[in-house]
Amino acid sequence: MSKLERILHVDDDEDIRTLTKMALELVGKYQVEQFPTGEAALEQPEGLTAQLFLLDYMMPGMSGEELWRRLKEVPDLGAVPVVFMTAKTEAAFTERLINMGALAIITKPFEIGELSAQIAQIWDKHEAG
Repeated sequence: MSKLERILHVDDDEDIRTLTKMALELVGKYQVEQFPTGEAALEQPEGLTAQLFLLDYMMPGMSGEELWRRLKEVPDLGAVPVVFMTAKTEAAFTERLINMGALAIITKPFEIGELSAQIAQIWDKHEAG
């Protein structure tokens, strides 16, 4: 089972980016690379080395779902799993993303103090198969 170390986080909300980075780096000891938009994340995709994508679903311009589709086309990133963060809570919406291959959906607002443990649990479940 591989240890999760590198996370790519994309969210248009600066406050959420700041809190997420603090929680994941300080508590979880993860390396977190962040971008404010999907377009920014795709500017130099060959430099991305994430083991997990943590993507906001609803962003202006490119949605998290579209970004995930585009990242899957990048060599070496096609098999990287995704976790979406969203305020949408409809069961059909969540089920559709899970059926598309998302590991999990984290509902906003989320408990910042629990985020690192939540990501670790999602990763461990993924790695266990």
